[in-house]
Amino acid sequence: MAYPLRYALADLALALSRAASDPAEVRSTAARAAADMIGDGAGVQLLRDDGRYEELSYHHLDDERSGTLARALDRIGQSPDDEYSTTLAASRRPIVLAGESAAALCGPEHGVTAAVLSPVIVDNTYSGYLILTRHTPDAFYSTPEVELARDIAGEVSLAVSSARAQERLRASEERYRRVLETIPEGVLQLDPEGVATYANEPIGVVLGMPRAELIGVSLRGFLDNVGQKELDRRIAECRTGRSTVGATRLMRADGSRRSVRISMMPAMDDHGEFAGVLCMITDTTDHIDARGLKRQLDHLRRLDSLGQLIGGLSHDFNNLMTVVAGSADMILSTAEEDSPHEQLAKDILDAVNKGRTLTHQLLAFGRSEGNRPEVIPIPDLLTDVQTLFSRTLGEHIGLDLTFGADVWPIKAERGPLEQALVNLAANARDAMLHGGMVRVAATNEVIEPGQLAEGAPTGKLVHLVVTDTGIGMADEIRRRALEPFFTTRPTAAGLGLATTAGIVANLGGHIELESQPRIGTTVHIYLPAAEEQRAGGERREKNAVIGRVLIVEDQPDVAQLVQRLIAPAGYEITVATDALMAVTQVATGTRPDLLITDVVMPTMTGPELAGALRAHQPDLPVLYMSGYTAASLGPQLHLDDNSMLLEKPFTRSTLLGAIRSLCGPQPVNDRGAKQ
Repeated sequence: MAYPLRYALADLALALSRAASDPAEVRSTAARAAADMIGDGAGVQLLRDDGRYEELSYHHLDDERSGTLARALDRIGQSPDDEYSTTLAASRRPIVLAGESAAALCGPEHGVTAAVLSPVIVDNTYSGYLILTRHTPDAFYSTPEVELARDIAGEVSLAVSSARAQERLRASEERYRRVLETIPEGVLQLDPEGVATYANEPIGVVLGMPRAELIGVSLRGFLDNVGQKELDRRIAECRTGRSTVGATRLMRADGSRRSVRISMMPAMDDHGEFAGVLCMITDTTDHIDARGLKRQLDHLRRLDSLGQLIGGLSHDFNNLMTVVAGSADMILSTAEEDSPHEQLAKDILDAVNKGRTLTHQLLAFGRSEGNRPEVIPIPDLLTDVQTLFSRTLGEHIGLDLTFGADVWPIKAERGPLEQALVNLAANARDAMLHGGMVRVAATNEVIEPGQLAEGAPTGKLVHLVVTDTGIGMADEIRRRALEPFFTTRPTAAGLGLATTAGIVANLGGHIELESQPRIGTTVHIYLPAAEEQRAGGERREKNAVIGRVLIVEDQPDVAQLVQRLIAPAGYEITVATDALMAVTQVATGTRPDLLITDVVMPTMTGPELAGALRAHQPDLPVLYMSGYTAASLGPQLHLDDNSMLLEKPFTRSTLLGAIRSLCGPQPVNDRGAKQ
């Protein structure tokens, strides 16, 4: 019987392979084959994906018994935690039963006298069992029959493994198809010549043609000459096994152009030979503005955080510098002329002035809104930004500043204006990677109507010219250079020149570009000159001599310094380190002639304190002190004719000068101290 059984197993394997696409057919075919080859009844009970048994497929040579025994032996929905299942899973060998143990499988009334349970192992995992049953008295299964049952279970294992693999393949193919059809990116399969062999729905939208019409069409038809050469280069690179990613522009079927990003990867045939490329095409046209705006928003958020950090640090630093400057000034006032102490004090004051300039410049450059325009002398502006220019340009680029002392001042916010100039320096730097020269010049010009472009200002203008010796720009690039988000560098946001143009426009000015390839670029900025202020002395006559001064400063060391600086002038001084304490003192009868107060304090701001005290003394002069500049304080500080701001750090002479300017003469002579 060896040969017939071998042939029967081969027939079974063939039948199971044909039924592999239907798991139920696999179970039924195996059960019928086992019953025919071994005799009596046979069934297949497999596990579902959830780990429980699925329906038993059972066949008996006596058809009348098939249904009854199938219901009795079926363990559908049960977990494989019974004694037989755990033994089969652990040993992976058949279990042979006879007599009472066999009858216990489904009850004595069903007359099972012998049984074999052979495990079905799929992908090295227990997946169910093949069961054989006999019903004649004293029945048993011989060793060859048990081995045959084991072989049949092995064929079932192979068929189930194949069926599950095919199911996974079908599911994977379906997922792949759904992904290709639902992703927003366009997908093209190209042969080695660039002709489309597959296209999904989104690529039809990108190219402006139905997907069905794209099959057999070359991608070259949607590219210009440069794009076609780039396509050939990328296909050649994919031919070597490498993937490529790059940006290009496609011409749609209606003639419009779209900016796209193409990712290409090689596609191989069944023999591992190059068969074309798979392209994923993303339309970036509608997203360029969004990405640019996000970059700008991120930049503004970082700038805002940085501005807050710089503001806090500068305020604290200026408080420290106020103590240093005041102490050095007091030393200087008592030091002998040309003595080492005098020179050391002067050196300290010089260093403090440099630190003051730096912190005020950082405050002005970092702020972005809510600030005050101020009258800015052009020589001061260009001198202040010289350091920022040098740091931006680097050591390999030279800097030349040209301006006269008679250049008219302008009225603007210093921070944005400095930002505009630094943006021009950064653009010049990027155009001179191997070094060069940047020249900045400022002149006065009187512009007549029609002399500049339409909408440009006329009259007295300050003409700023920034010239570099970089690579320059072609006319088509120059015409678009001021557009937001336009850039020729893939890593840039395209906001530098656009931001500069916006700042100039907000100042009522005008900007123009001149450029020639390989020669350089010149930026012309025209800004309205500030109106000349009427010559005059102090804001009003100050004839009354003040004697009582109230100093309010939450930093005790600064409060003590201010007291020491003005005490020699003969003032009667009261110091409060808390604004509420000062309000209480005035409410109970204290009547100062002058309030000197910090602007930013924890319990009450300086302007709030001044308002509270002026409820008792409406004409009380107020001298504000702050480590912030007036522009940085913005709307939280309003200066009237009876108040002014003294920026920290300051010296004794500047403090006394501010008091005289605000209030008039001092009560007594300065006791010989140096002014």
